[in-house]
Amino acid sequence: MNFFKKHKLEIAILVILALIYFVSRFYSILSLPIFTDEAIYIRWAQIAKQDANWRFISLTDGKQPLFIWFMMISLRLIQDPLLAGRVVSVGAGFLTLIGMYFLGREIFKNNKIGLISSALYVIFPMALVYDRMALYDSLVGTFAIWALFLIVVLARKVRMDIALILGMVAGGGVLTKTNAFFSIYLLPVSLILFDWRKKDPGNRFVKWIFFSLITVVITYSMYFILRLSPFFHIIAEKNAIFVYPFKDWLIHPLEFLVSNSRALCDWVMLYLTWPLLILVPVAFFISKIFLREKLLLFIWFAVPLAALGLFGRTIYPRFILFMILPILPIIAFSLINIYSRFKKVYLFIILCFLIFALVFKADYLILTDFAKSGIPLADTSQYLTSWEAGSGVKRSIDFFRKEAEKGKIYIATQGTFGLMPYTFEIYLIKNPNIKIEGYWPIGDEIPEKVIEESKKNPTYFFFYQPCTSCVGTGIAPRSWNLNPILQMKNGESNYTSVYKIE
Repeated sequence: MNFFKKHKLEIAILVILALIYFVSRFYSILSLPIFTDEAIYIRWAQIAKQDANWRFISLTDGKQPLFIWFMMISLRLIQDPLLAGRVVSVGAGFLTLIGMYFLGREIFKNNKIGLISSALYVIFPMALVYDRMALYDSLVGTFAIWALFLIVVLARKVRMDIALILGMVAGGGVLTKTNAFFSIYLLPVSLILFDWRKKDPGNRFVKWIFFSLITVVITYSMYFILRLSPFFHIIAEKNAIFVYPFKDWLIHPLEFLVSNSRALCDWVMLYLTWPLLILVPVAFFISKIFLREKLLLFIWFAVPLAALGLFGRTIYPRFILFMILPILPIIAFSLINIYSRFKKVYLFIILCFLIFALVFKADYLILTDFAKSGIPLADTSQYLTSWEAGSGVKRSIDFFRKEAEKGKIYIATQGTFGLMPYTFEIYLIKNPNIKIEGYWPIGDEIPEKVIEESKKNPTYFFFYQPCTSCVGTGIAPRSWNLNPILQMKNGESNYTSVYKIE
């Protein structure tokens, strides 16, 4: 009870931030169509939920399973599969919000900085995007922030219980995504915060090494649970698609550095916005105190970003979410120190309005008009206008449900993995009147099995992506001589089309 009385202001502010957070994350949460990766993850979770033998199904594509396991739980509680998947990210983002408070408070020994760090996370446009999608990255950010908080505490207090909890948190991170290993790789950097002036520093340092080794052992022990699956080796194969293995990188060490760096800088600038980005170097000049702490946070941002720039083979904006999060407490530090230098509050309010104008504009458009939000084109394209976005899929599902009320139907899809046929399986697989099969590649002639099925029951073919024989993206080959019975435009030149085979 005394704790609540002592911290009632902080608790009240955190409650308000939590309310704003949930309103912003749940507002129109299903407005974006289902994305290809979301369809894959949700379908995996459905299969794993129904069959215990497939708990590690994500490893068949080289993806760690923890996010899928959480989604299995939400699928039992929420009827709409897409909402169930996205709710996992909403929950992960809320834990990140709490983690930002503890990190900011602990590293700068200031409750206000902790609260501002949490507030920055609530309005951070990148968090607003990914906390509302059924993708891994929000959960990765959660484990990254809590691991960093515990790493800071371990360096300062050197306690066994902190090491044990840190090992489990870092273990949860690596069970989510490989890039969570950065929490372990950067562990020695935390010695920046080690206090050599305290009594018996040598003994404390030896303890820190021992406790850190315990953390590493726990983390890798949890990761090696994945070896129970025969598909464990696929993780390395999948990672090689996105990041160059060292032996391959040595052949052309700097060939892609410039292009990767341009993309990464552009994404950081667009998501963080330049006024907030300016506050990062300002923190180092506006006050000389907590220099080591600021340096630690910056290293936690810069090293993974530089590694991605050097080794990245196929990169997307979502990869940098967990990297940017340690920057937020630095920005909070700048804001607190700027405020202390203003004698008139209204001048500081005007300054804040100018600083956050671009952020609030981006947030508003993310919620109301995603295409015009000003976030990286790579994200607006993937999640809204490209063939990888499931625009038109919902309308097609409604169409097939109505057709299935009349009797049995057969649905053929362009593609055997990804958005199709997984999205139709997610929503229609339990309907006894519907049979779904994927086909790839698509040739100049209609597959024989599709023609055979058309002689038995109404048969439909769904197109949504480009192919060598297709007239355009989402349009059947001209040689098939079919007219769409349902067609929806997706972006400037992409379509999703349903054809009836007769």
